[in-house]
Amino acid sequence: MRSVTDLYVSLSGGLLDEQFVAALDARGVPVTHLLRPADAPPELVAWIRERGDAIALHGYDHTTRPLGHGRRTGEFASLPHHEAGLRLTAARRALTAAGLWTDVFVPPRWSASEGTFTAAAEQGFRVLAVESGIHDLRTGAAVPARVLSARSAQLGVAWVLRRGGPVRIHVRAKDLRRPGRAETVLAAVDAALAHVTPTTYARATGRAA
Repeated sequence: MRSVTDLYVSLSGGLLDEQFVAALDARGVPVTHLLRPADAPPELVAWIRERGDAIALHGYDHTTRPLGHGRRTGEFASLPHHEAGLRLTAARRALTAAGLWTDVFVPPRWSASEGTFTAAAEQGFRVLAVESGIHDLRTGAAVPARVLSARSAQLGVAWVLRRGGPVRIHVRAKDLRRPGRAETVLAAVDAALAHVTPTTYARATGRAA
């Protein structure tokens, strides 16, 4: 796996936010788009294809499962091997139909069962990123690093930099509609850039996107 001094910024939510991505571009920070291809807006897909941005498959339909007491779990959090494989196959087929390809998988809610890890490796995925770290499915290596939300990015980056390790910031498109939230994320990115190197999940094992 790559050095522990990396910065990963990911964006999900199916909305095109050119202004935010342009602000990252100006800082030399690539973004990894987390795509649910079955319902990704055509204009977003076309924009990503034109720019050549890094992408990660982000589930099939984001179906949740009940955990009790009103709580629910992510689509791949508790799936057995066979069902995880079926959903990955369907999601990849939809991604191919959109004219895109990736060997990086980020499950919804950043949570994956053991069966999902096995199925993803069998289907040729190279990187699987969950809430607690980034996994190289070919070698079994993993880099522990928790995902920071847009809301916690500033405090979280300061904490990570004190302890050492990669910085992972994830932004949902709807977060960017909140007043001041984009500025908060960009301030956290600026703080991190003095200490880490920006990259994408597609390069997590040292191979270019």
